[in-house]
Amino acid sequence: MKLALKIDVDTYRGTREGVPRLVEVLKEHGAGATFLFSLGLDNTGRAIKRVFRPGFLQKVSRTSVVEHYGWRTLLYGTVIPAPDIGRRCAGIMRSVRDEGFEVGIHTWDHVKWQDHVATANARWTAREMQLASARYTQIFGERAHVHGAAGWQMNRHAYRLTQQLDFDYCSDTRGTHPFIPIYNAEIIACPQLPTTLPTLDELLGLNGLTVDNVAAHVLQLSAMPPSTGHVYTLHAELEGMKLLPVFKQLLAGWRAAGHELVSLKDYFEGLDVKMLPRHSVTTAEIAGRSGALAFQGAEFLADMAA
Repeated sequence: MKLALKIDVDTYRGTREGVPRLVEVLKEHGAGATFLFSLGLDNTGRAIKRVFRPGFLQKVSRTSVVEHYGWRTLLYGTVIPAPDIGRRCAGIMRSVRDEGFEVGIHTWDHVKWQDHVATANARWTAREMQLASARYTQIFGERAHVHGAAGWQMNRHAYRLTQQLDFDYCSDTRGTHPFIPIYNAEIIACPQLPTTLPTLDELLGLNGLTVDNVAAHVLQLSAMPPSTGHVYTLHAELEGMKLLPVFKQLLAGWRAAGHELVSLKDYFEGLDVKMLPRHSVTTAEIAGRSGALAFQGAEFLADMAA
């Protein structure tokens, strides 16, 4: 059974420190993965505005944001100028590809996208996605084949652009299995490979879960996978740094259970795209994370359209 590993890289520090560590650990375990890069400015410090969002302070207190991200990262874009991740870390990004891992687009400016895309217009959305696509091509010499939205935040224009920018597949949503998205009765001809398992930062600090037992909990959740397998999202700033020992436990546990650890590309190539069901895309809240996320909704059946 395939279990795809999707690695979101949000920050300059995560790219510079977390990514190389994850590459080495993945190689040691013979695991594939997809690294999705933030390609523009690291404005992490501007996320302070989320303090007024319901549930945000609770999440921050549970997940030790300062410990995982560091004070310097938390000041980028405010009292410290925002570093340009793509310019400074292009060599690191190319080295990930050269080691045989799939690479793709996460976003241009992580904080800007996560905080504004839900209500943004077509022009704003196109600019952000085109900036990321152009920088990706500049770094890798080819177009990107996969996109995974920052914070699982999308809008109508972003879904349309996944077609126009010619992505082969995307992982912008949360859900249970791969599908063809439909937004307000409009078919989006770009398959979605949704994240199917909770992330560590959503679990830690809730229901008695700690760094000592959270791996066992995730392994239990993934023990009975759907027929299409699972997609697990991790973060270079978490599993690539302080939570690396937990990730090693997960890799060993998944291997022992017989999971084939693959990239989104390998996962996608194992699907019969013509048979993928059509589902609406909506928004929903998830325990342990503040705000509403892009979510796989109800299946669109043929008789419903009649």
